[in-house]
Amino acid sequence: MTESLPPTELAARLAGGLLSFPVTHFDADLNFDEHAYRENVGWLGQYEVAGLFAAGGTGEFFSLTPAEVATVVKAAVASAPEGTPIIAPSGYGTAMAVELAQAAERAGAAGILLFPPYLTEADQEGLAAHVRAVCRATSLGVVIYNRSNALYSAETVAGLAESCPNLIGFKDGAGNLDQMTRVVSRLGDRLTYIGGLPTAETYAVPYLRMGVTTYSSAIFNFLPRFALDFYAALRAGDIATVNGWLADFVLPYTDIRNLRAGYAVSIVKAGMRVIGRPAGPVRPPLVDLTVDEQAQLAALIQKLTASTEGTLK
Repeated sequence: MTESLPPTELAARLAGGLLSFPVTHFDADLNFDEHAYRENVGWLGQYEVAGLFAAGGTGEFFSLTPAEVATVVKAAVASAPEGTPIIAPSGYGTAMAVELAQAAERAGAAGILLFPPYLTEADQEGLAAHVRAVCRATSLGVVIYNRSNALYSAETVAGLAESCPNLIGFKDGAGNLDQMTRVVSRLGDRLTYIGGLPTAETYAVPYLRMGVTTYSSAIFNFLPRFALDFYAALRAGDIATVNGWLADFVLPYTDIRNLRAGYAVSIVKAGMRVIGRPAGPVRPPLVDLTVDEQAQLAALIQKLTASTEGTLK
C-alpha cells in the first residue's frame, strides 16, 4: 500500500532516486490483466525506486479508457510496497484531465503526471490554463510533462509555479537543451526536474549536469538491477562505467527501438517476454516487435547478463 505525501515531500522523494513506468498487463484479448499487473508491481517493488508511474506512457495511458486508468491506478496503489509513491496519469482535454486527477486522488495515488492535451495545439496561455485547472482540482502534487504539443516556456512555468503551490515537477520528453536550460535557470530548486525521453539513460549524463537528478527508466521493467546500477554509477560520477553500458547495451537497444514508430513501448513488453515475465501484447495503434526483432533483443540482454555477471549489485 502506497502512502499519502504532501506535495513538497513528494517532490523531494521523486528527486532522490530512480523512477519507472510499469507496463500495463493485457491478456490475449487485450483486456486488462489485473492479477498479473498486481503481481508485477509487487515484484518491481522489491527494488528501491523513488516512485512508479501507473498507467503512464510505457503503461499505454493513451490506449486505456478513463475507467481502466482508475482501475490500474487502484491496483498499483494496493500492490506497491509501503513507501513507494504511485503517480497517476492525467490528460486529454482539460475537463477529462480534471476528472482523471480527482479519480486518482480518490484511488490513493501520491501525485499526478499531467500529459499533453489530446490532439490540438495550444499557445502558452492555453497550456497554462490547462495546468491551473488540474492543479486546482486536486491537493496532490502535479508534475507537468513537457513533450509533443505541450512545450512550456520558462516564463509559463514560472507563472504556474507562482500560482499553483502543488505544481512540484517538470518532466521533459522533448530533449531541447536550450529550453531545459532556461527552465532550470529560471525556476531553480522550486521544481523537481525529471528526464522523460524514450530510453532516458541516453540523456542522463548531460541532464544530470543541468540539475535533472532523476529520470523514468523503461529498462527498469525487465532489467531492474541493471537500471538501478546504471543510475547509481551516474550519480556517483562514474562516467566510464556509464559510457561503457551505453555503448554495450543502451545504444544498441535504442537501435532496435528506433526500427518502427511506437517501439519505445513495444520493446519494453518484448523485454518482459524475454526475461520470462510476459505482460501480454501492446494495444493498437501500437504493434509488437517481430520474432526476429525480439530475438535481437534477447541476444542483447543475454550478452549484458553474461558481461555483468557478478558485478551487478
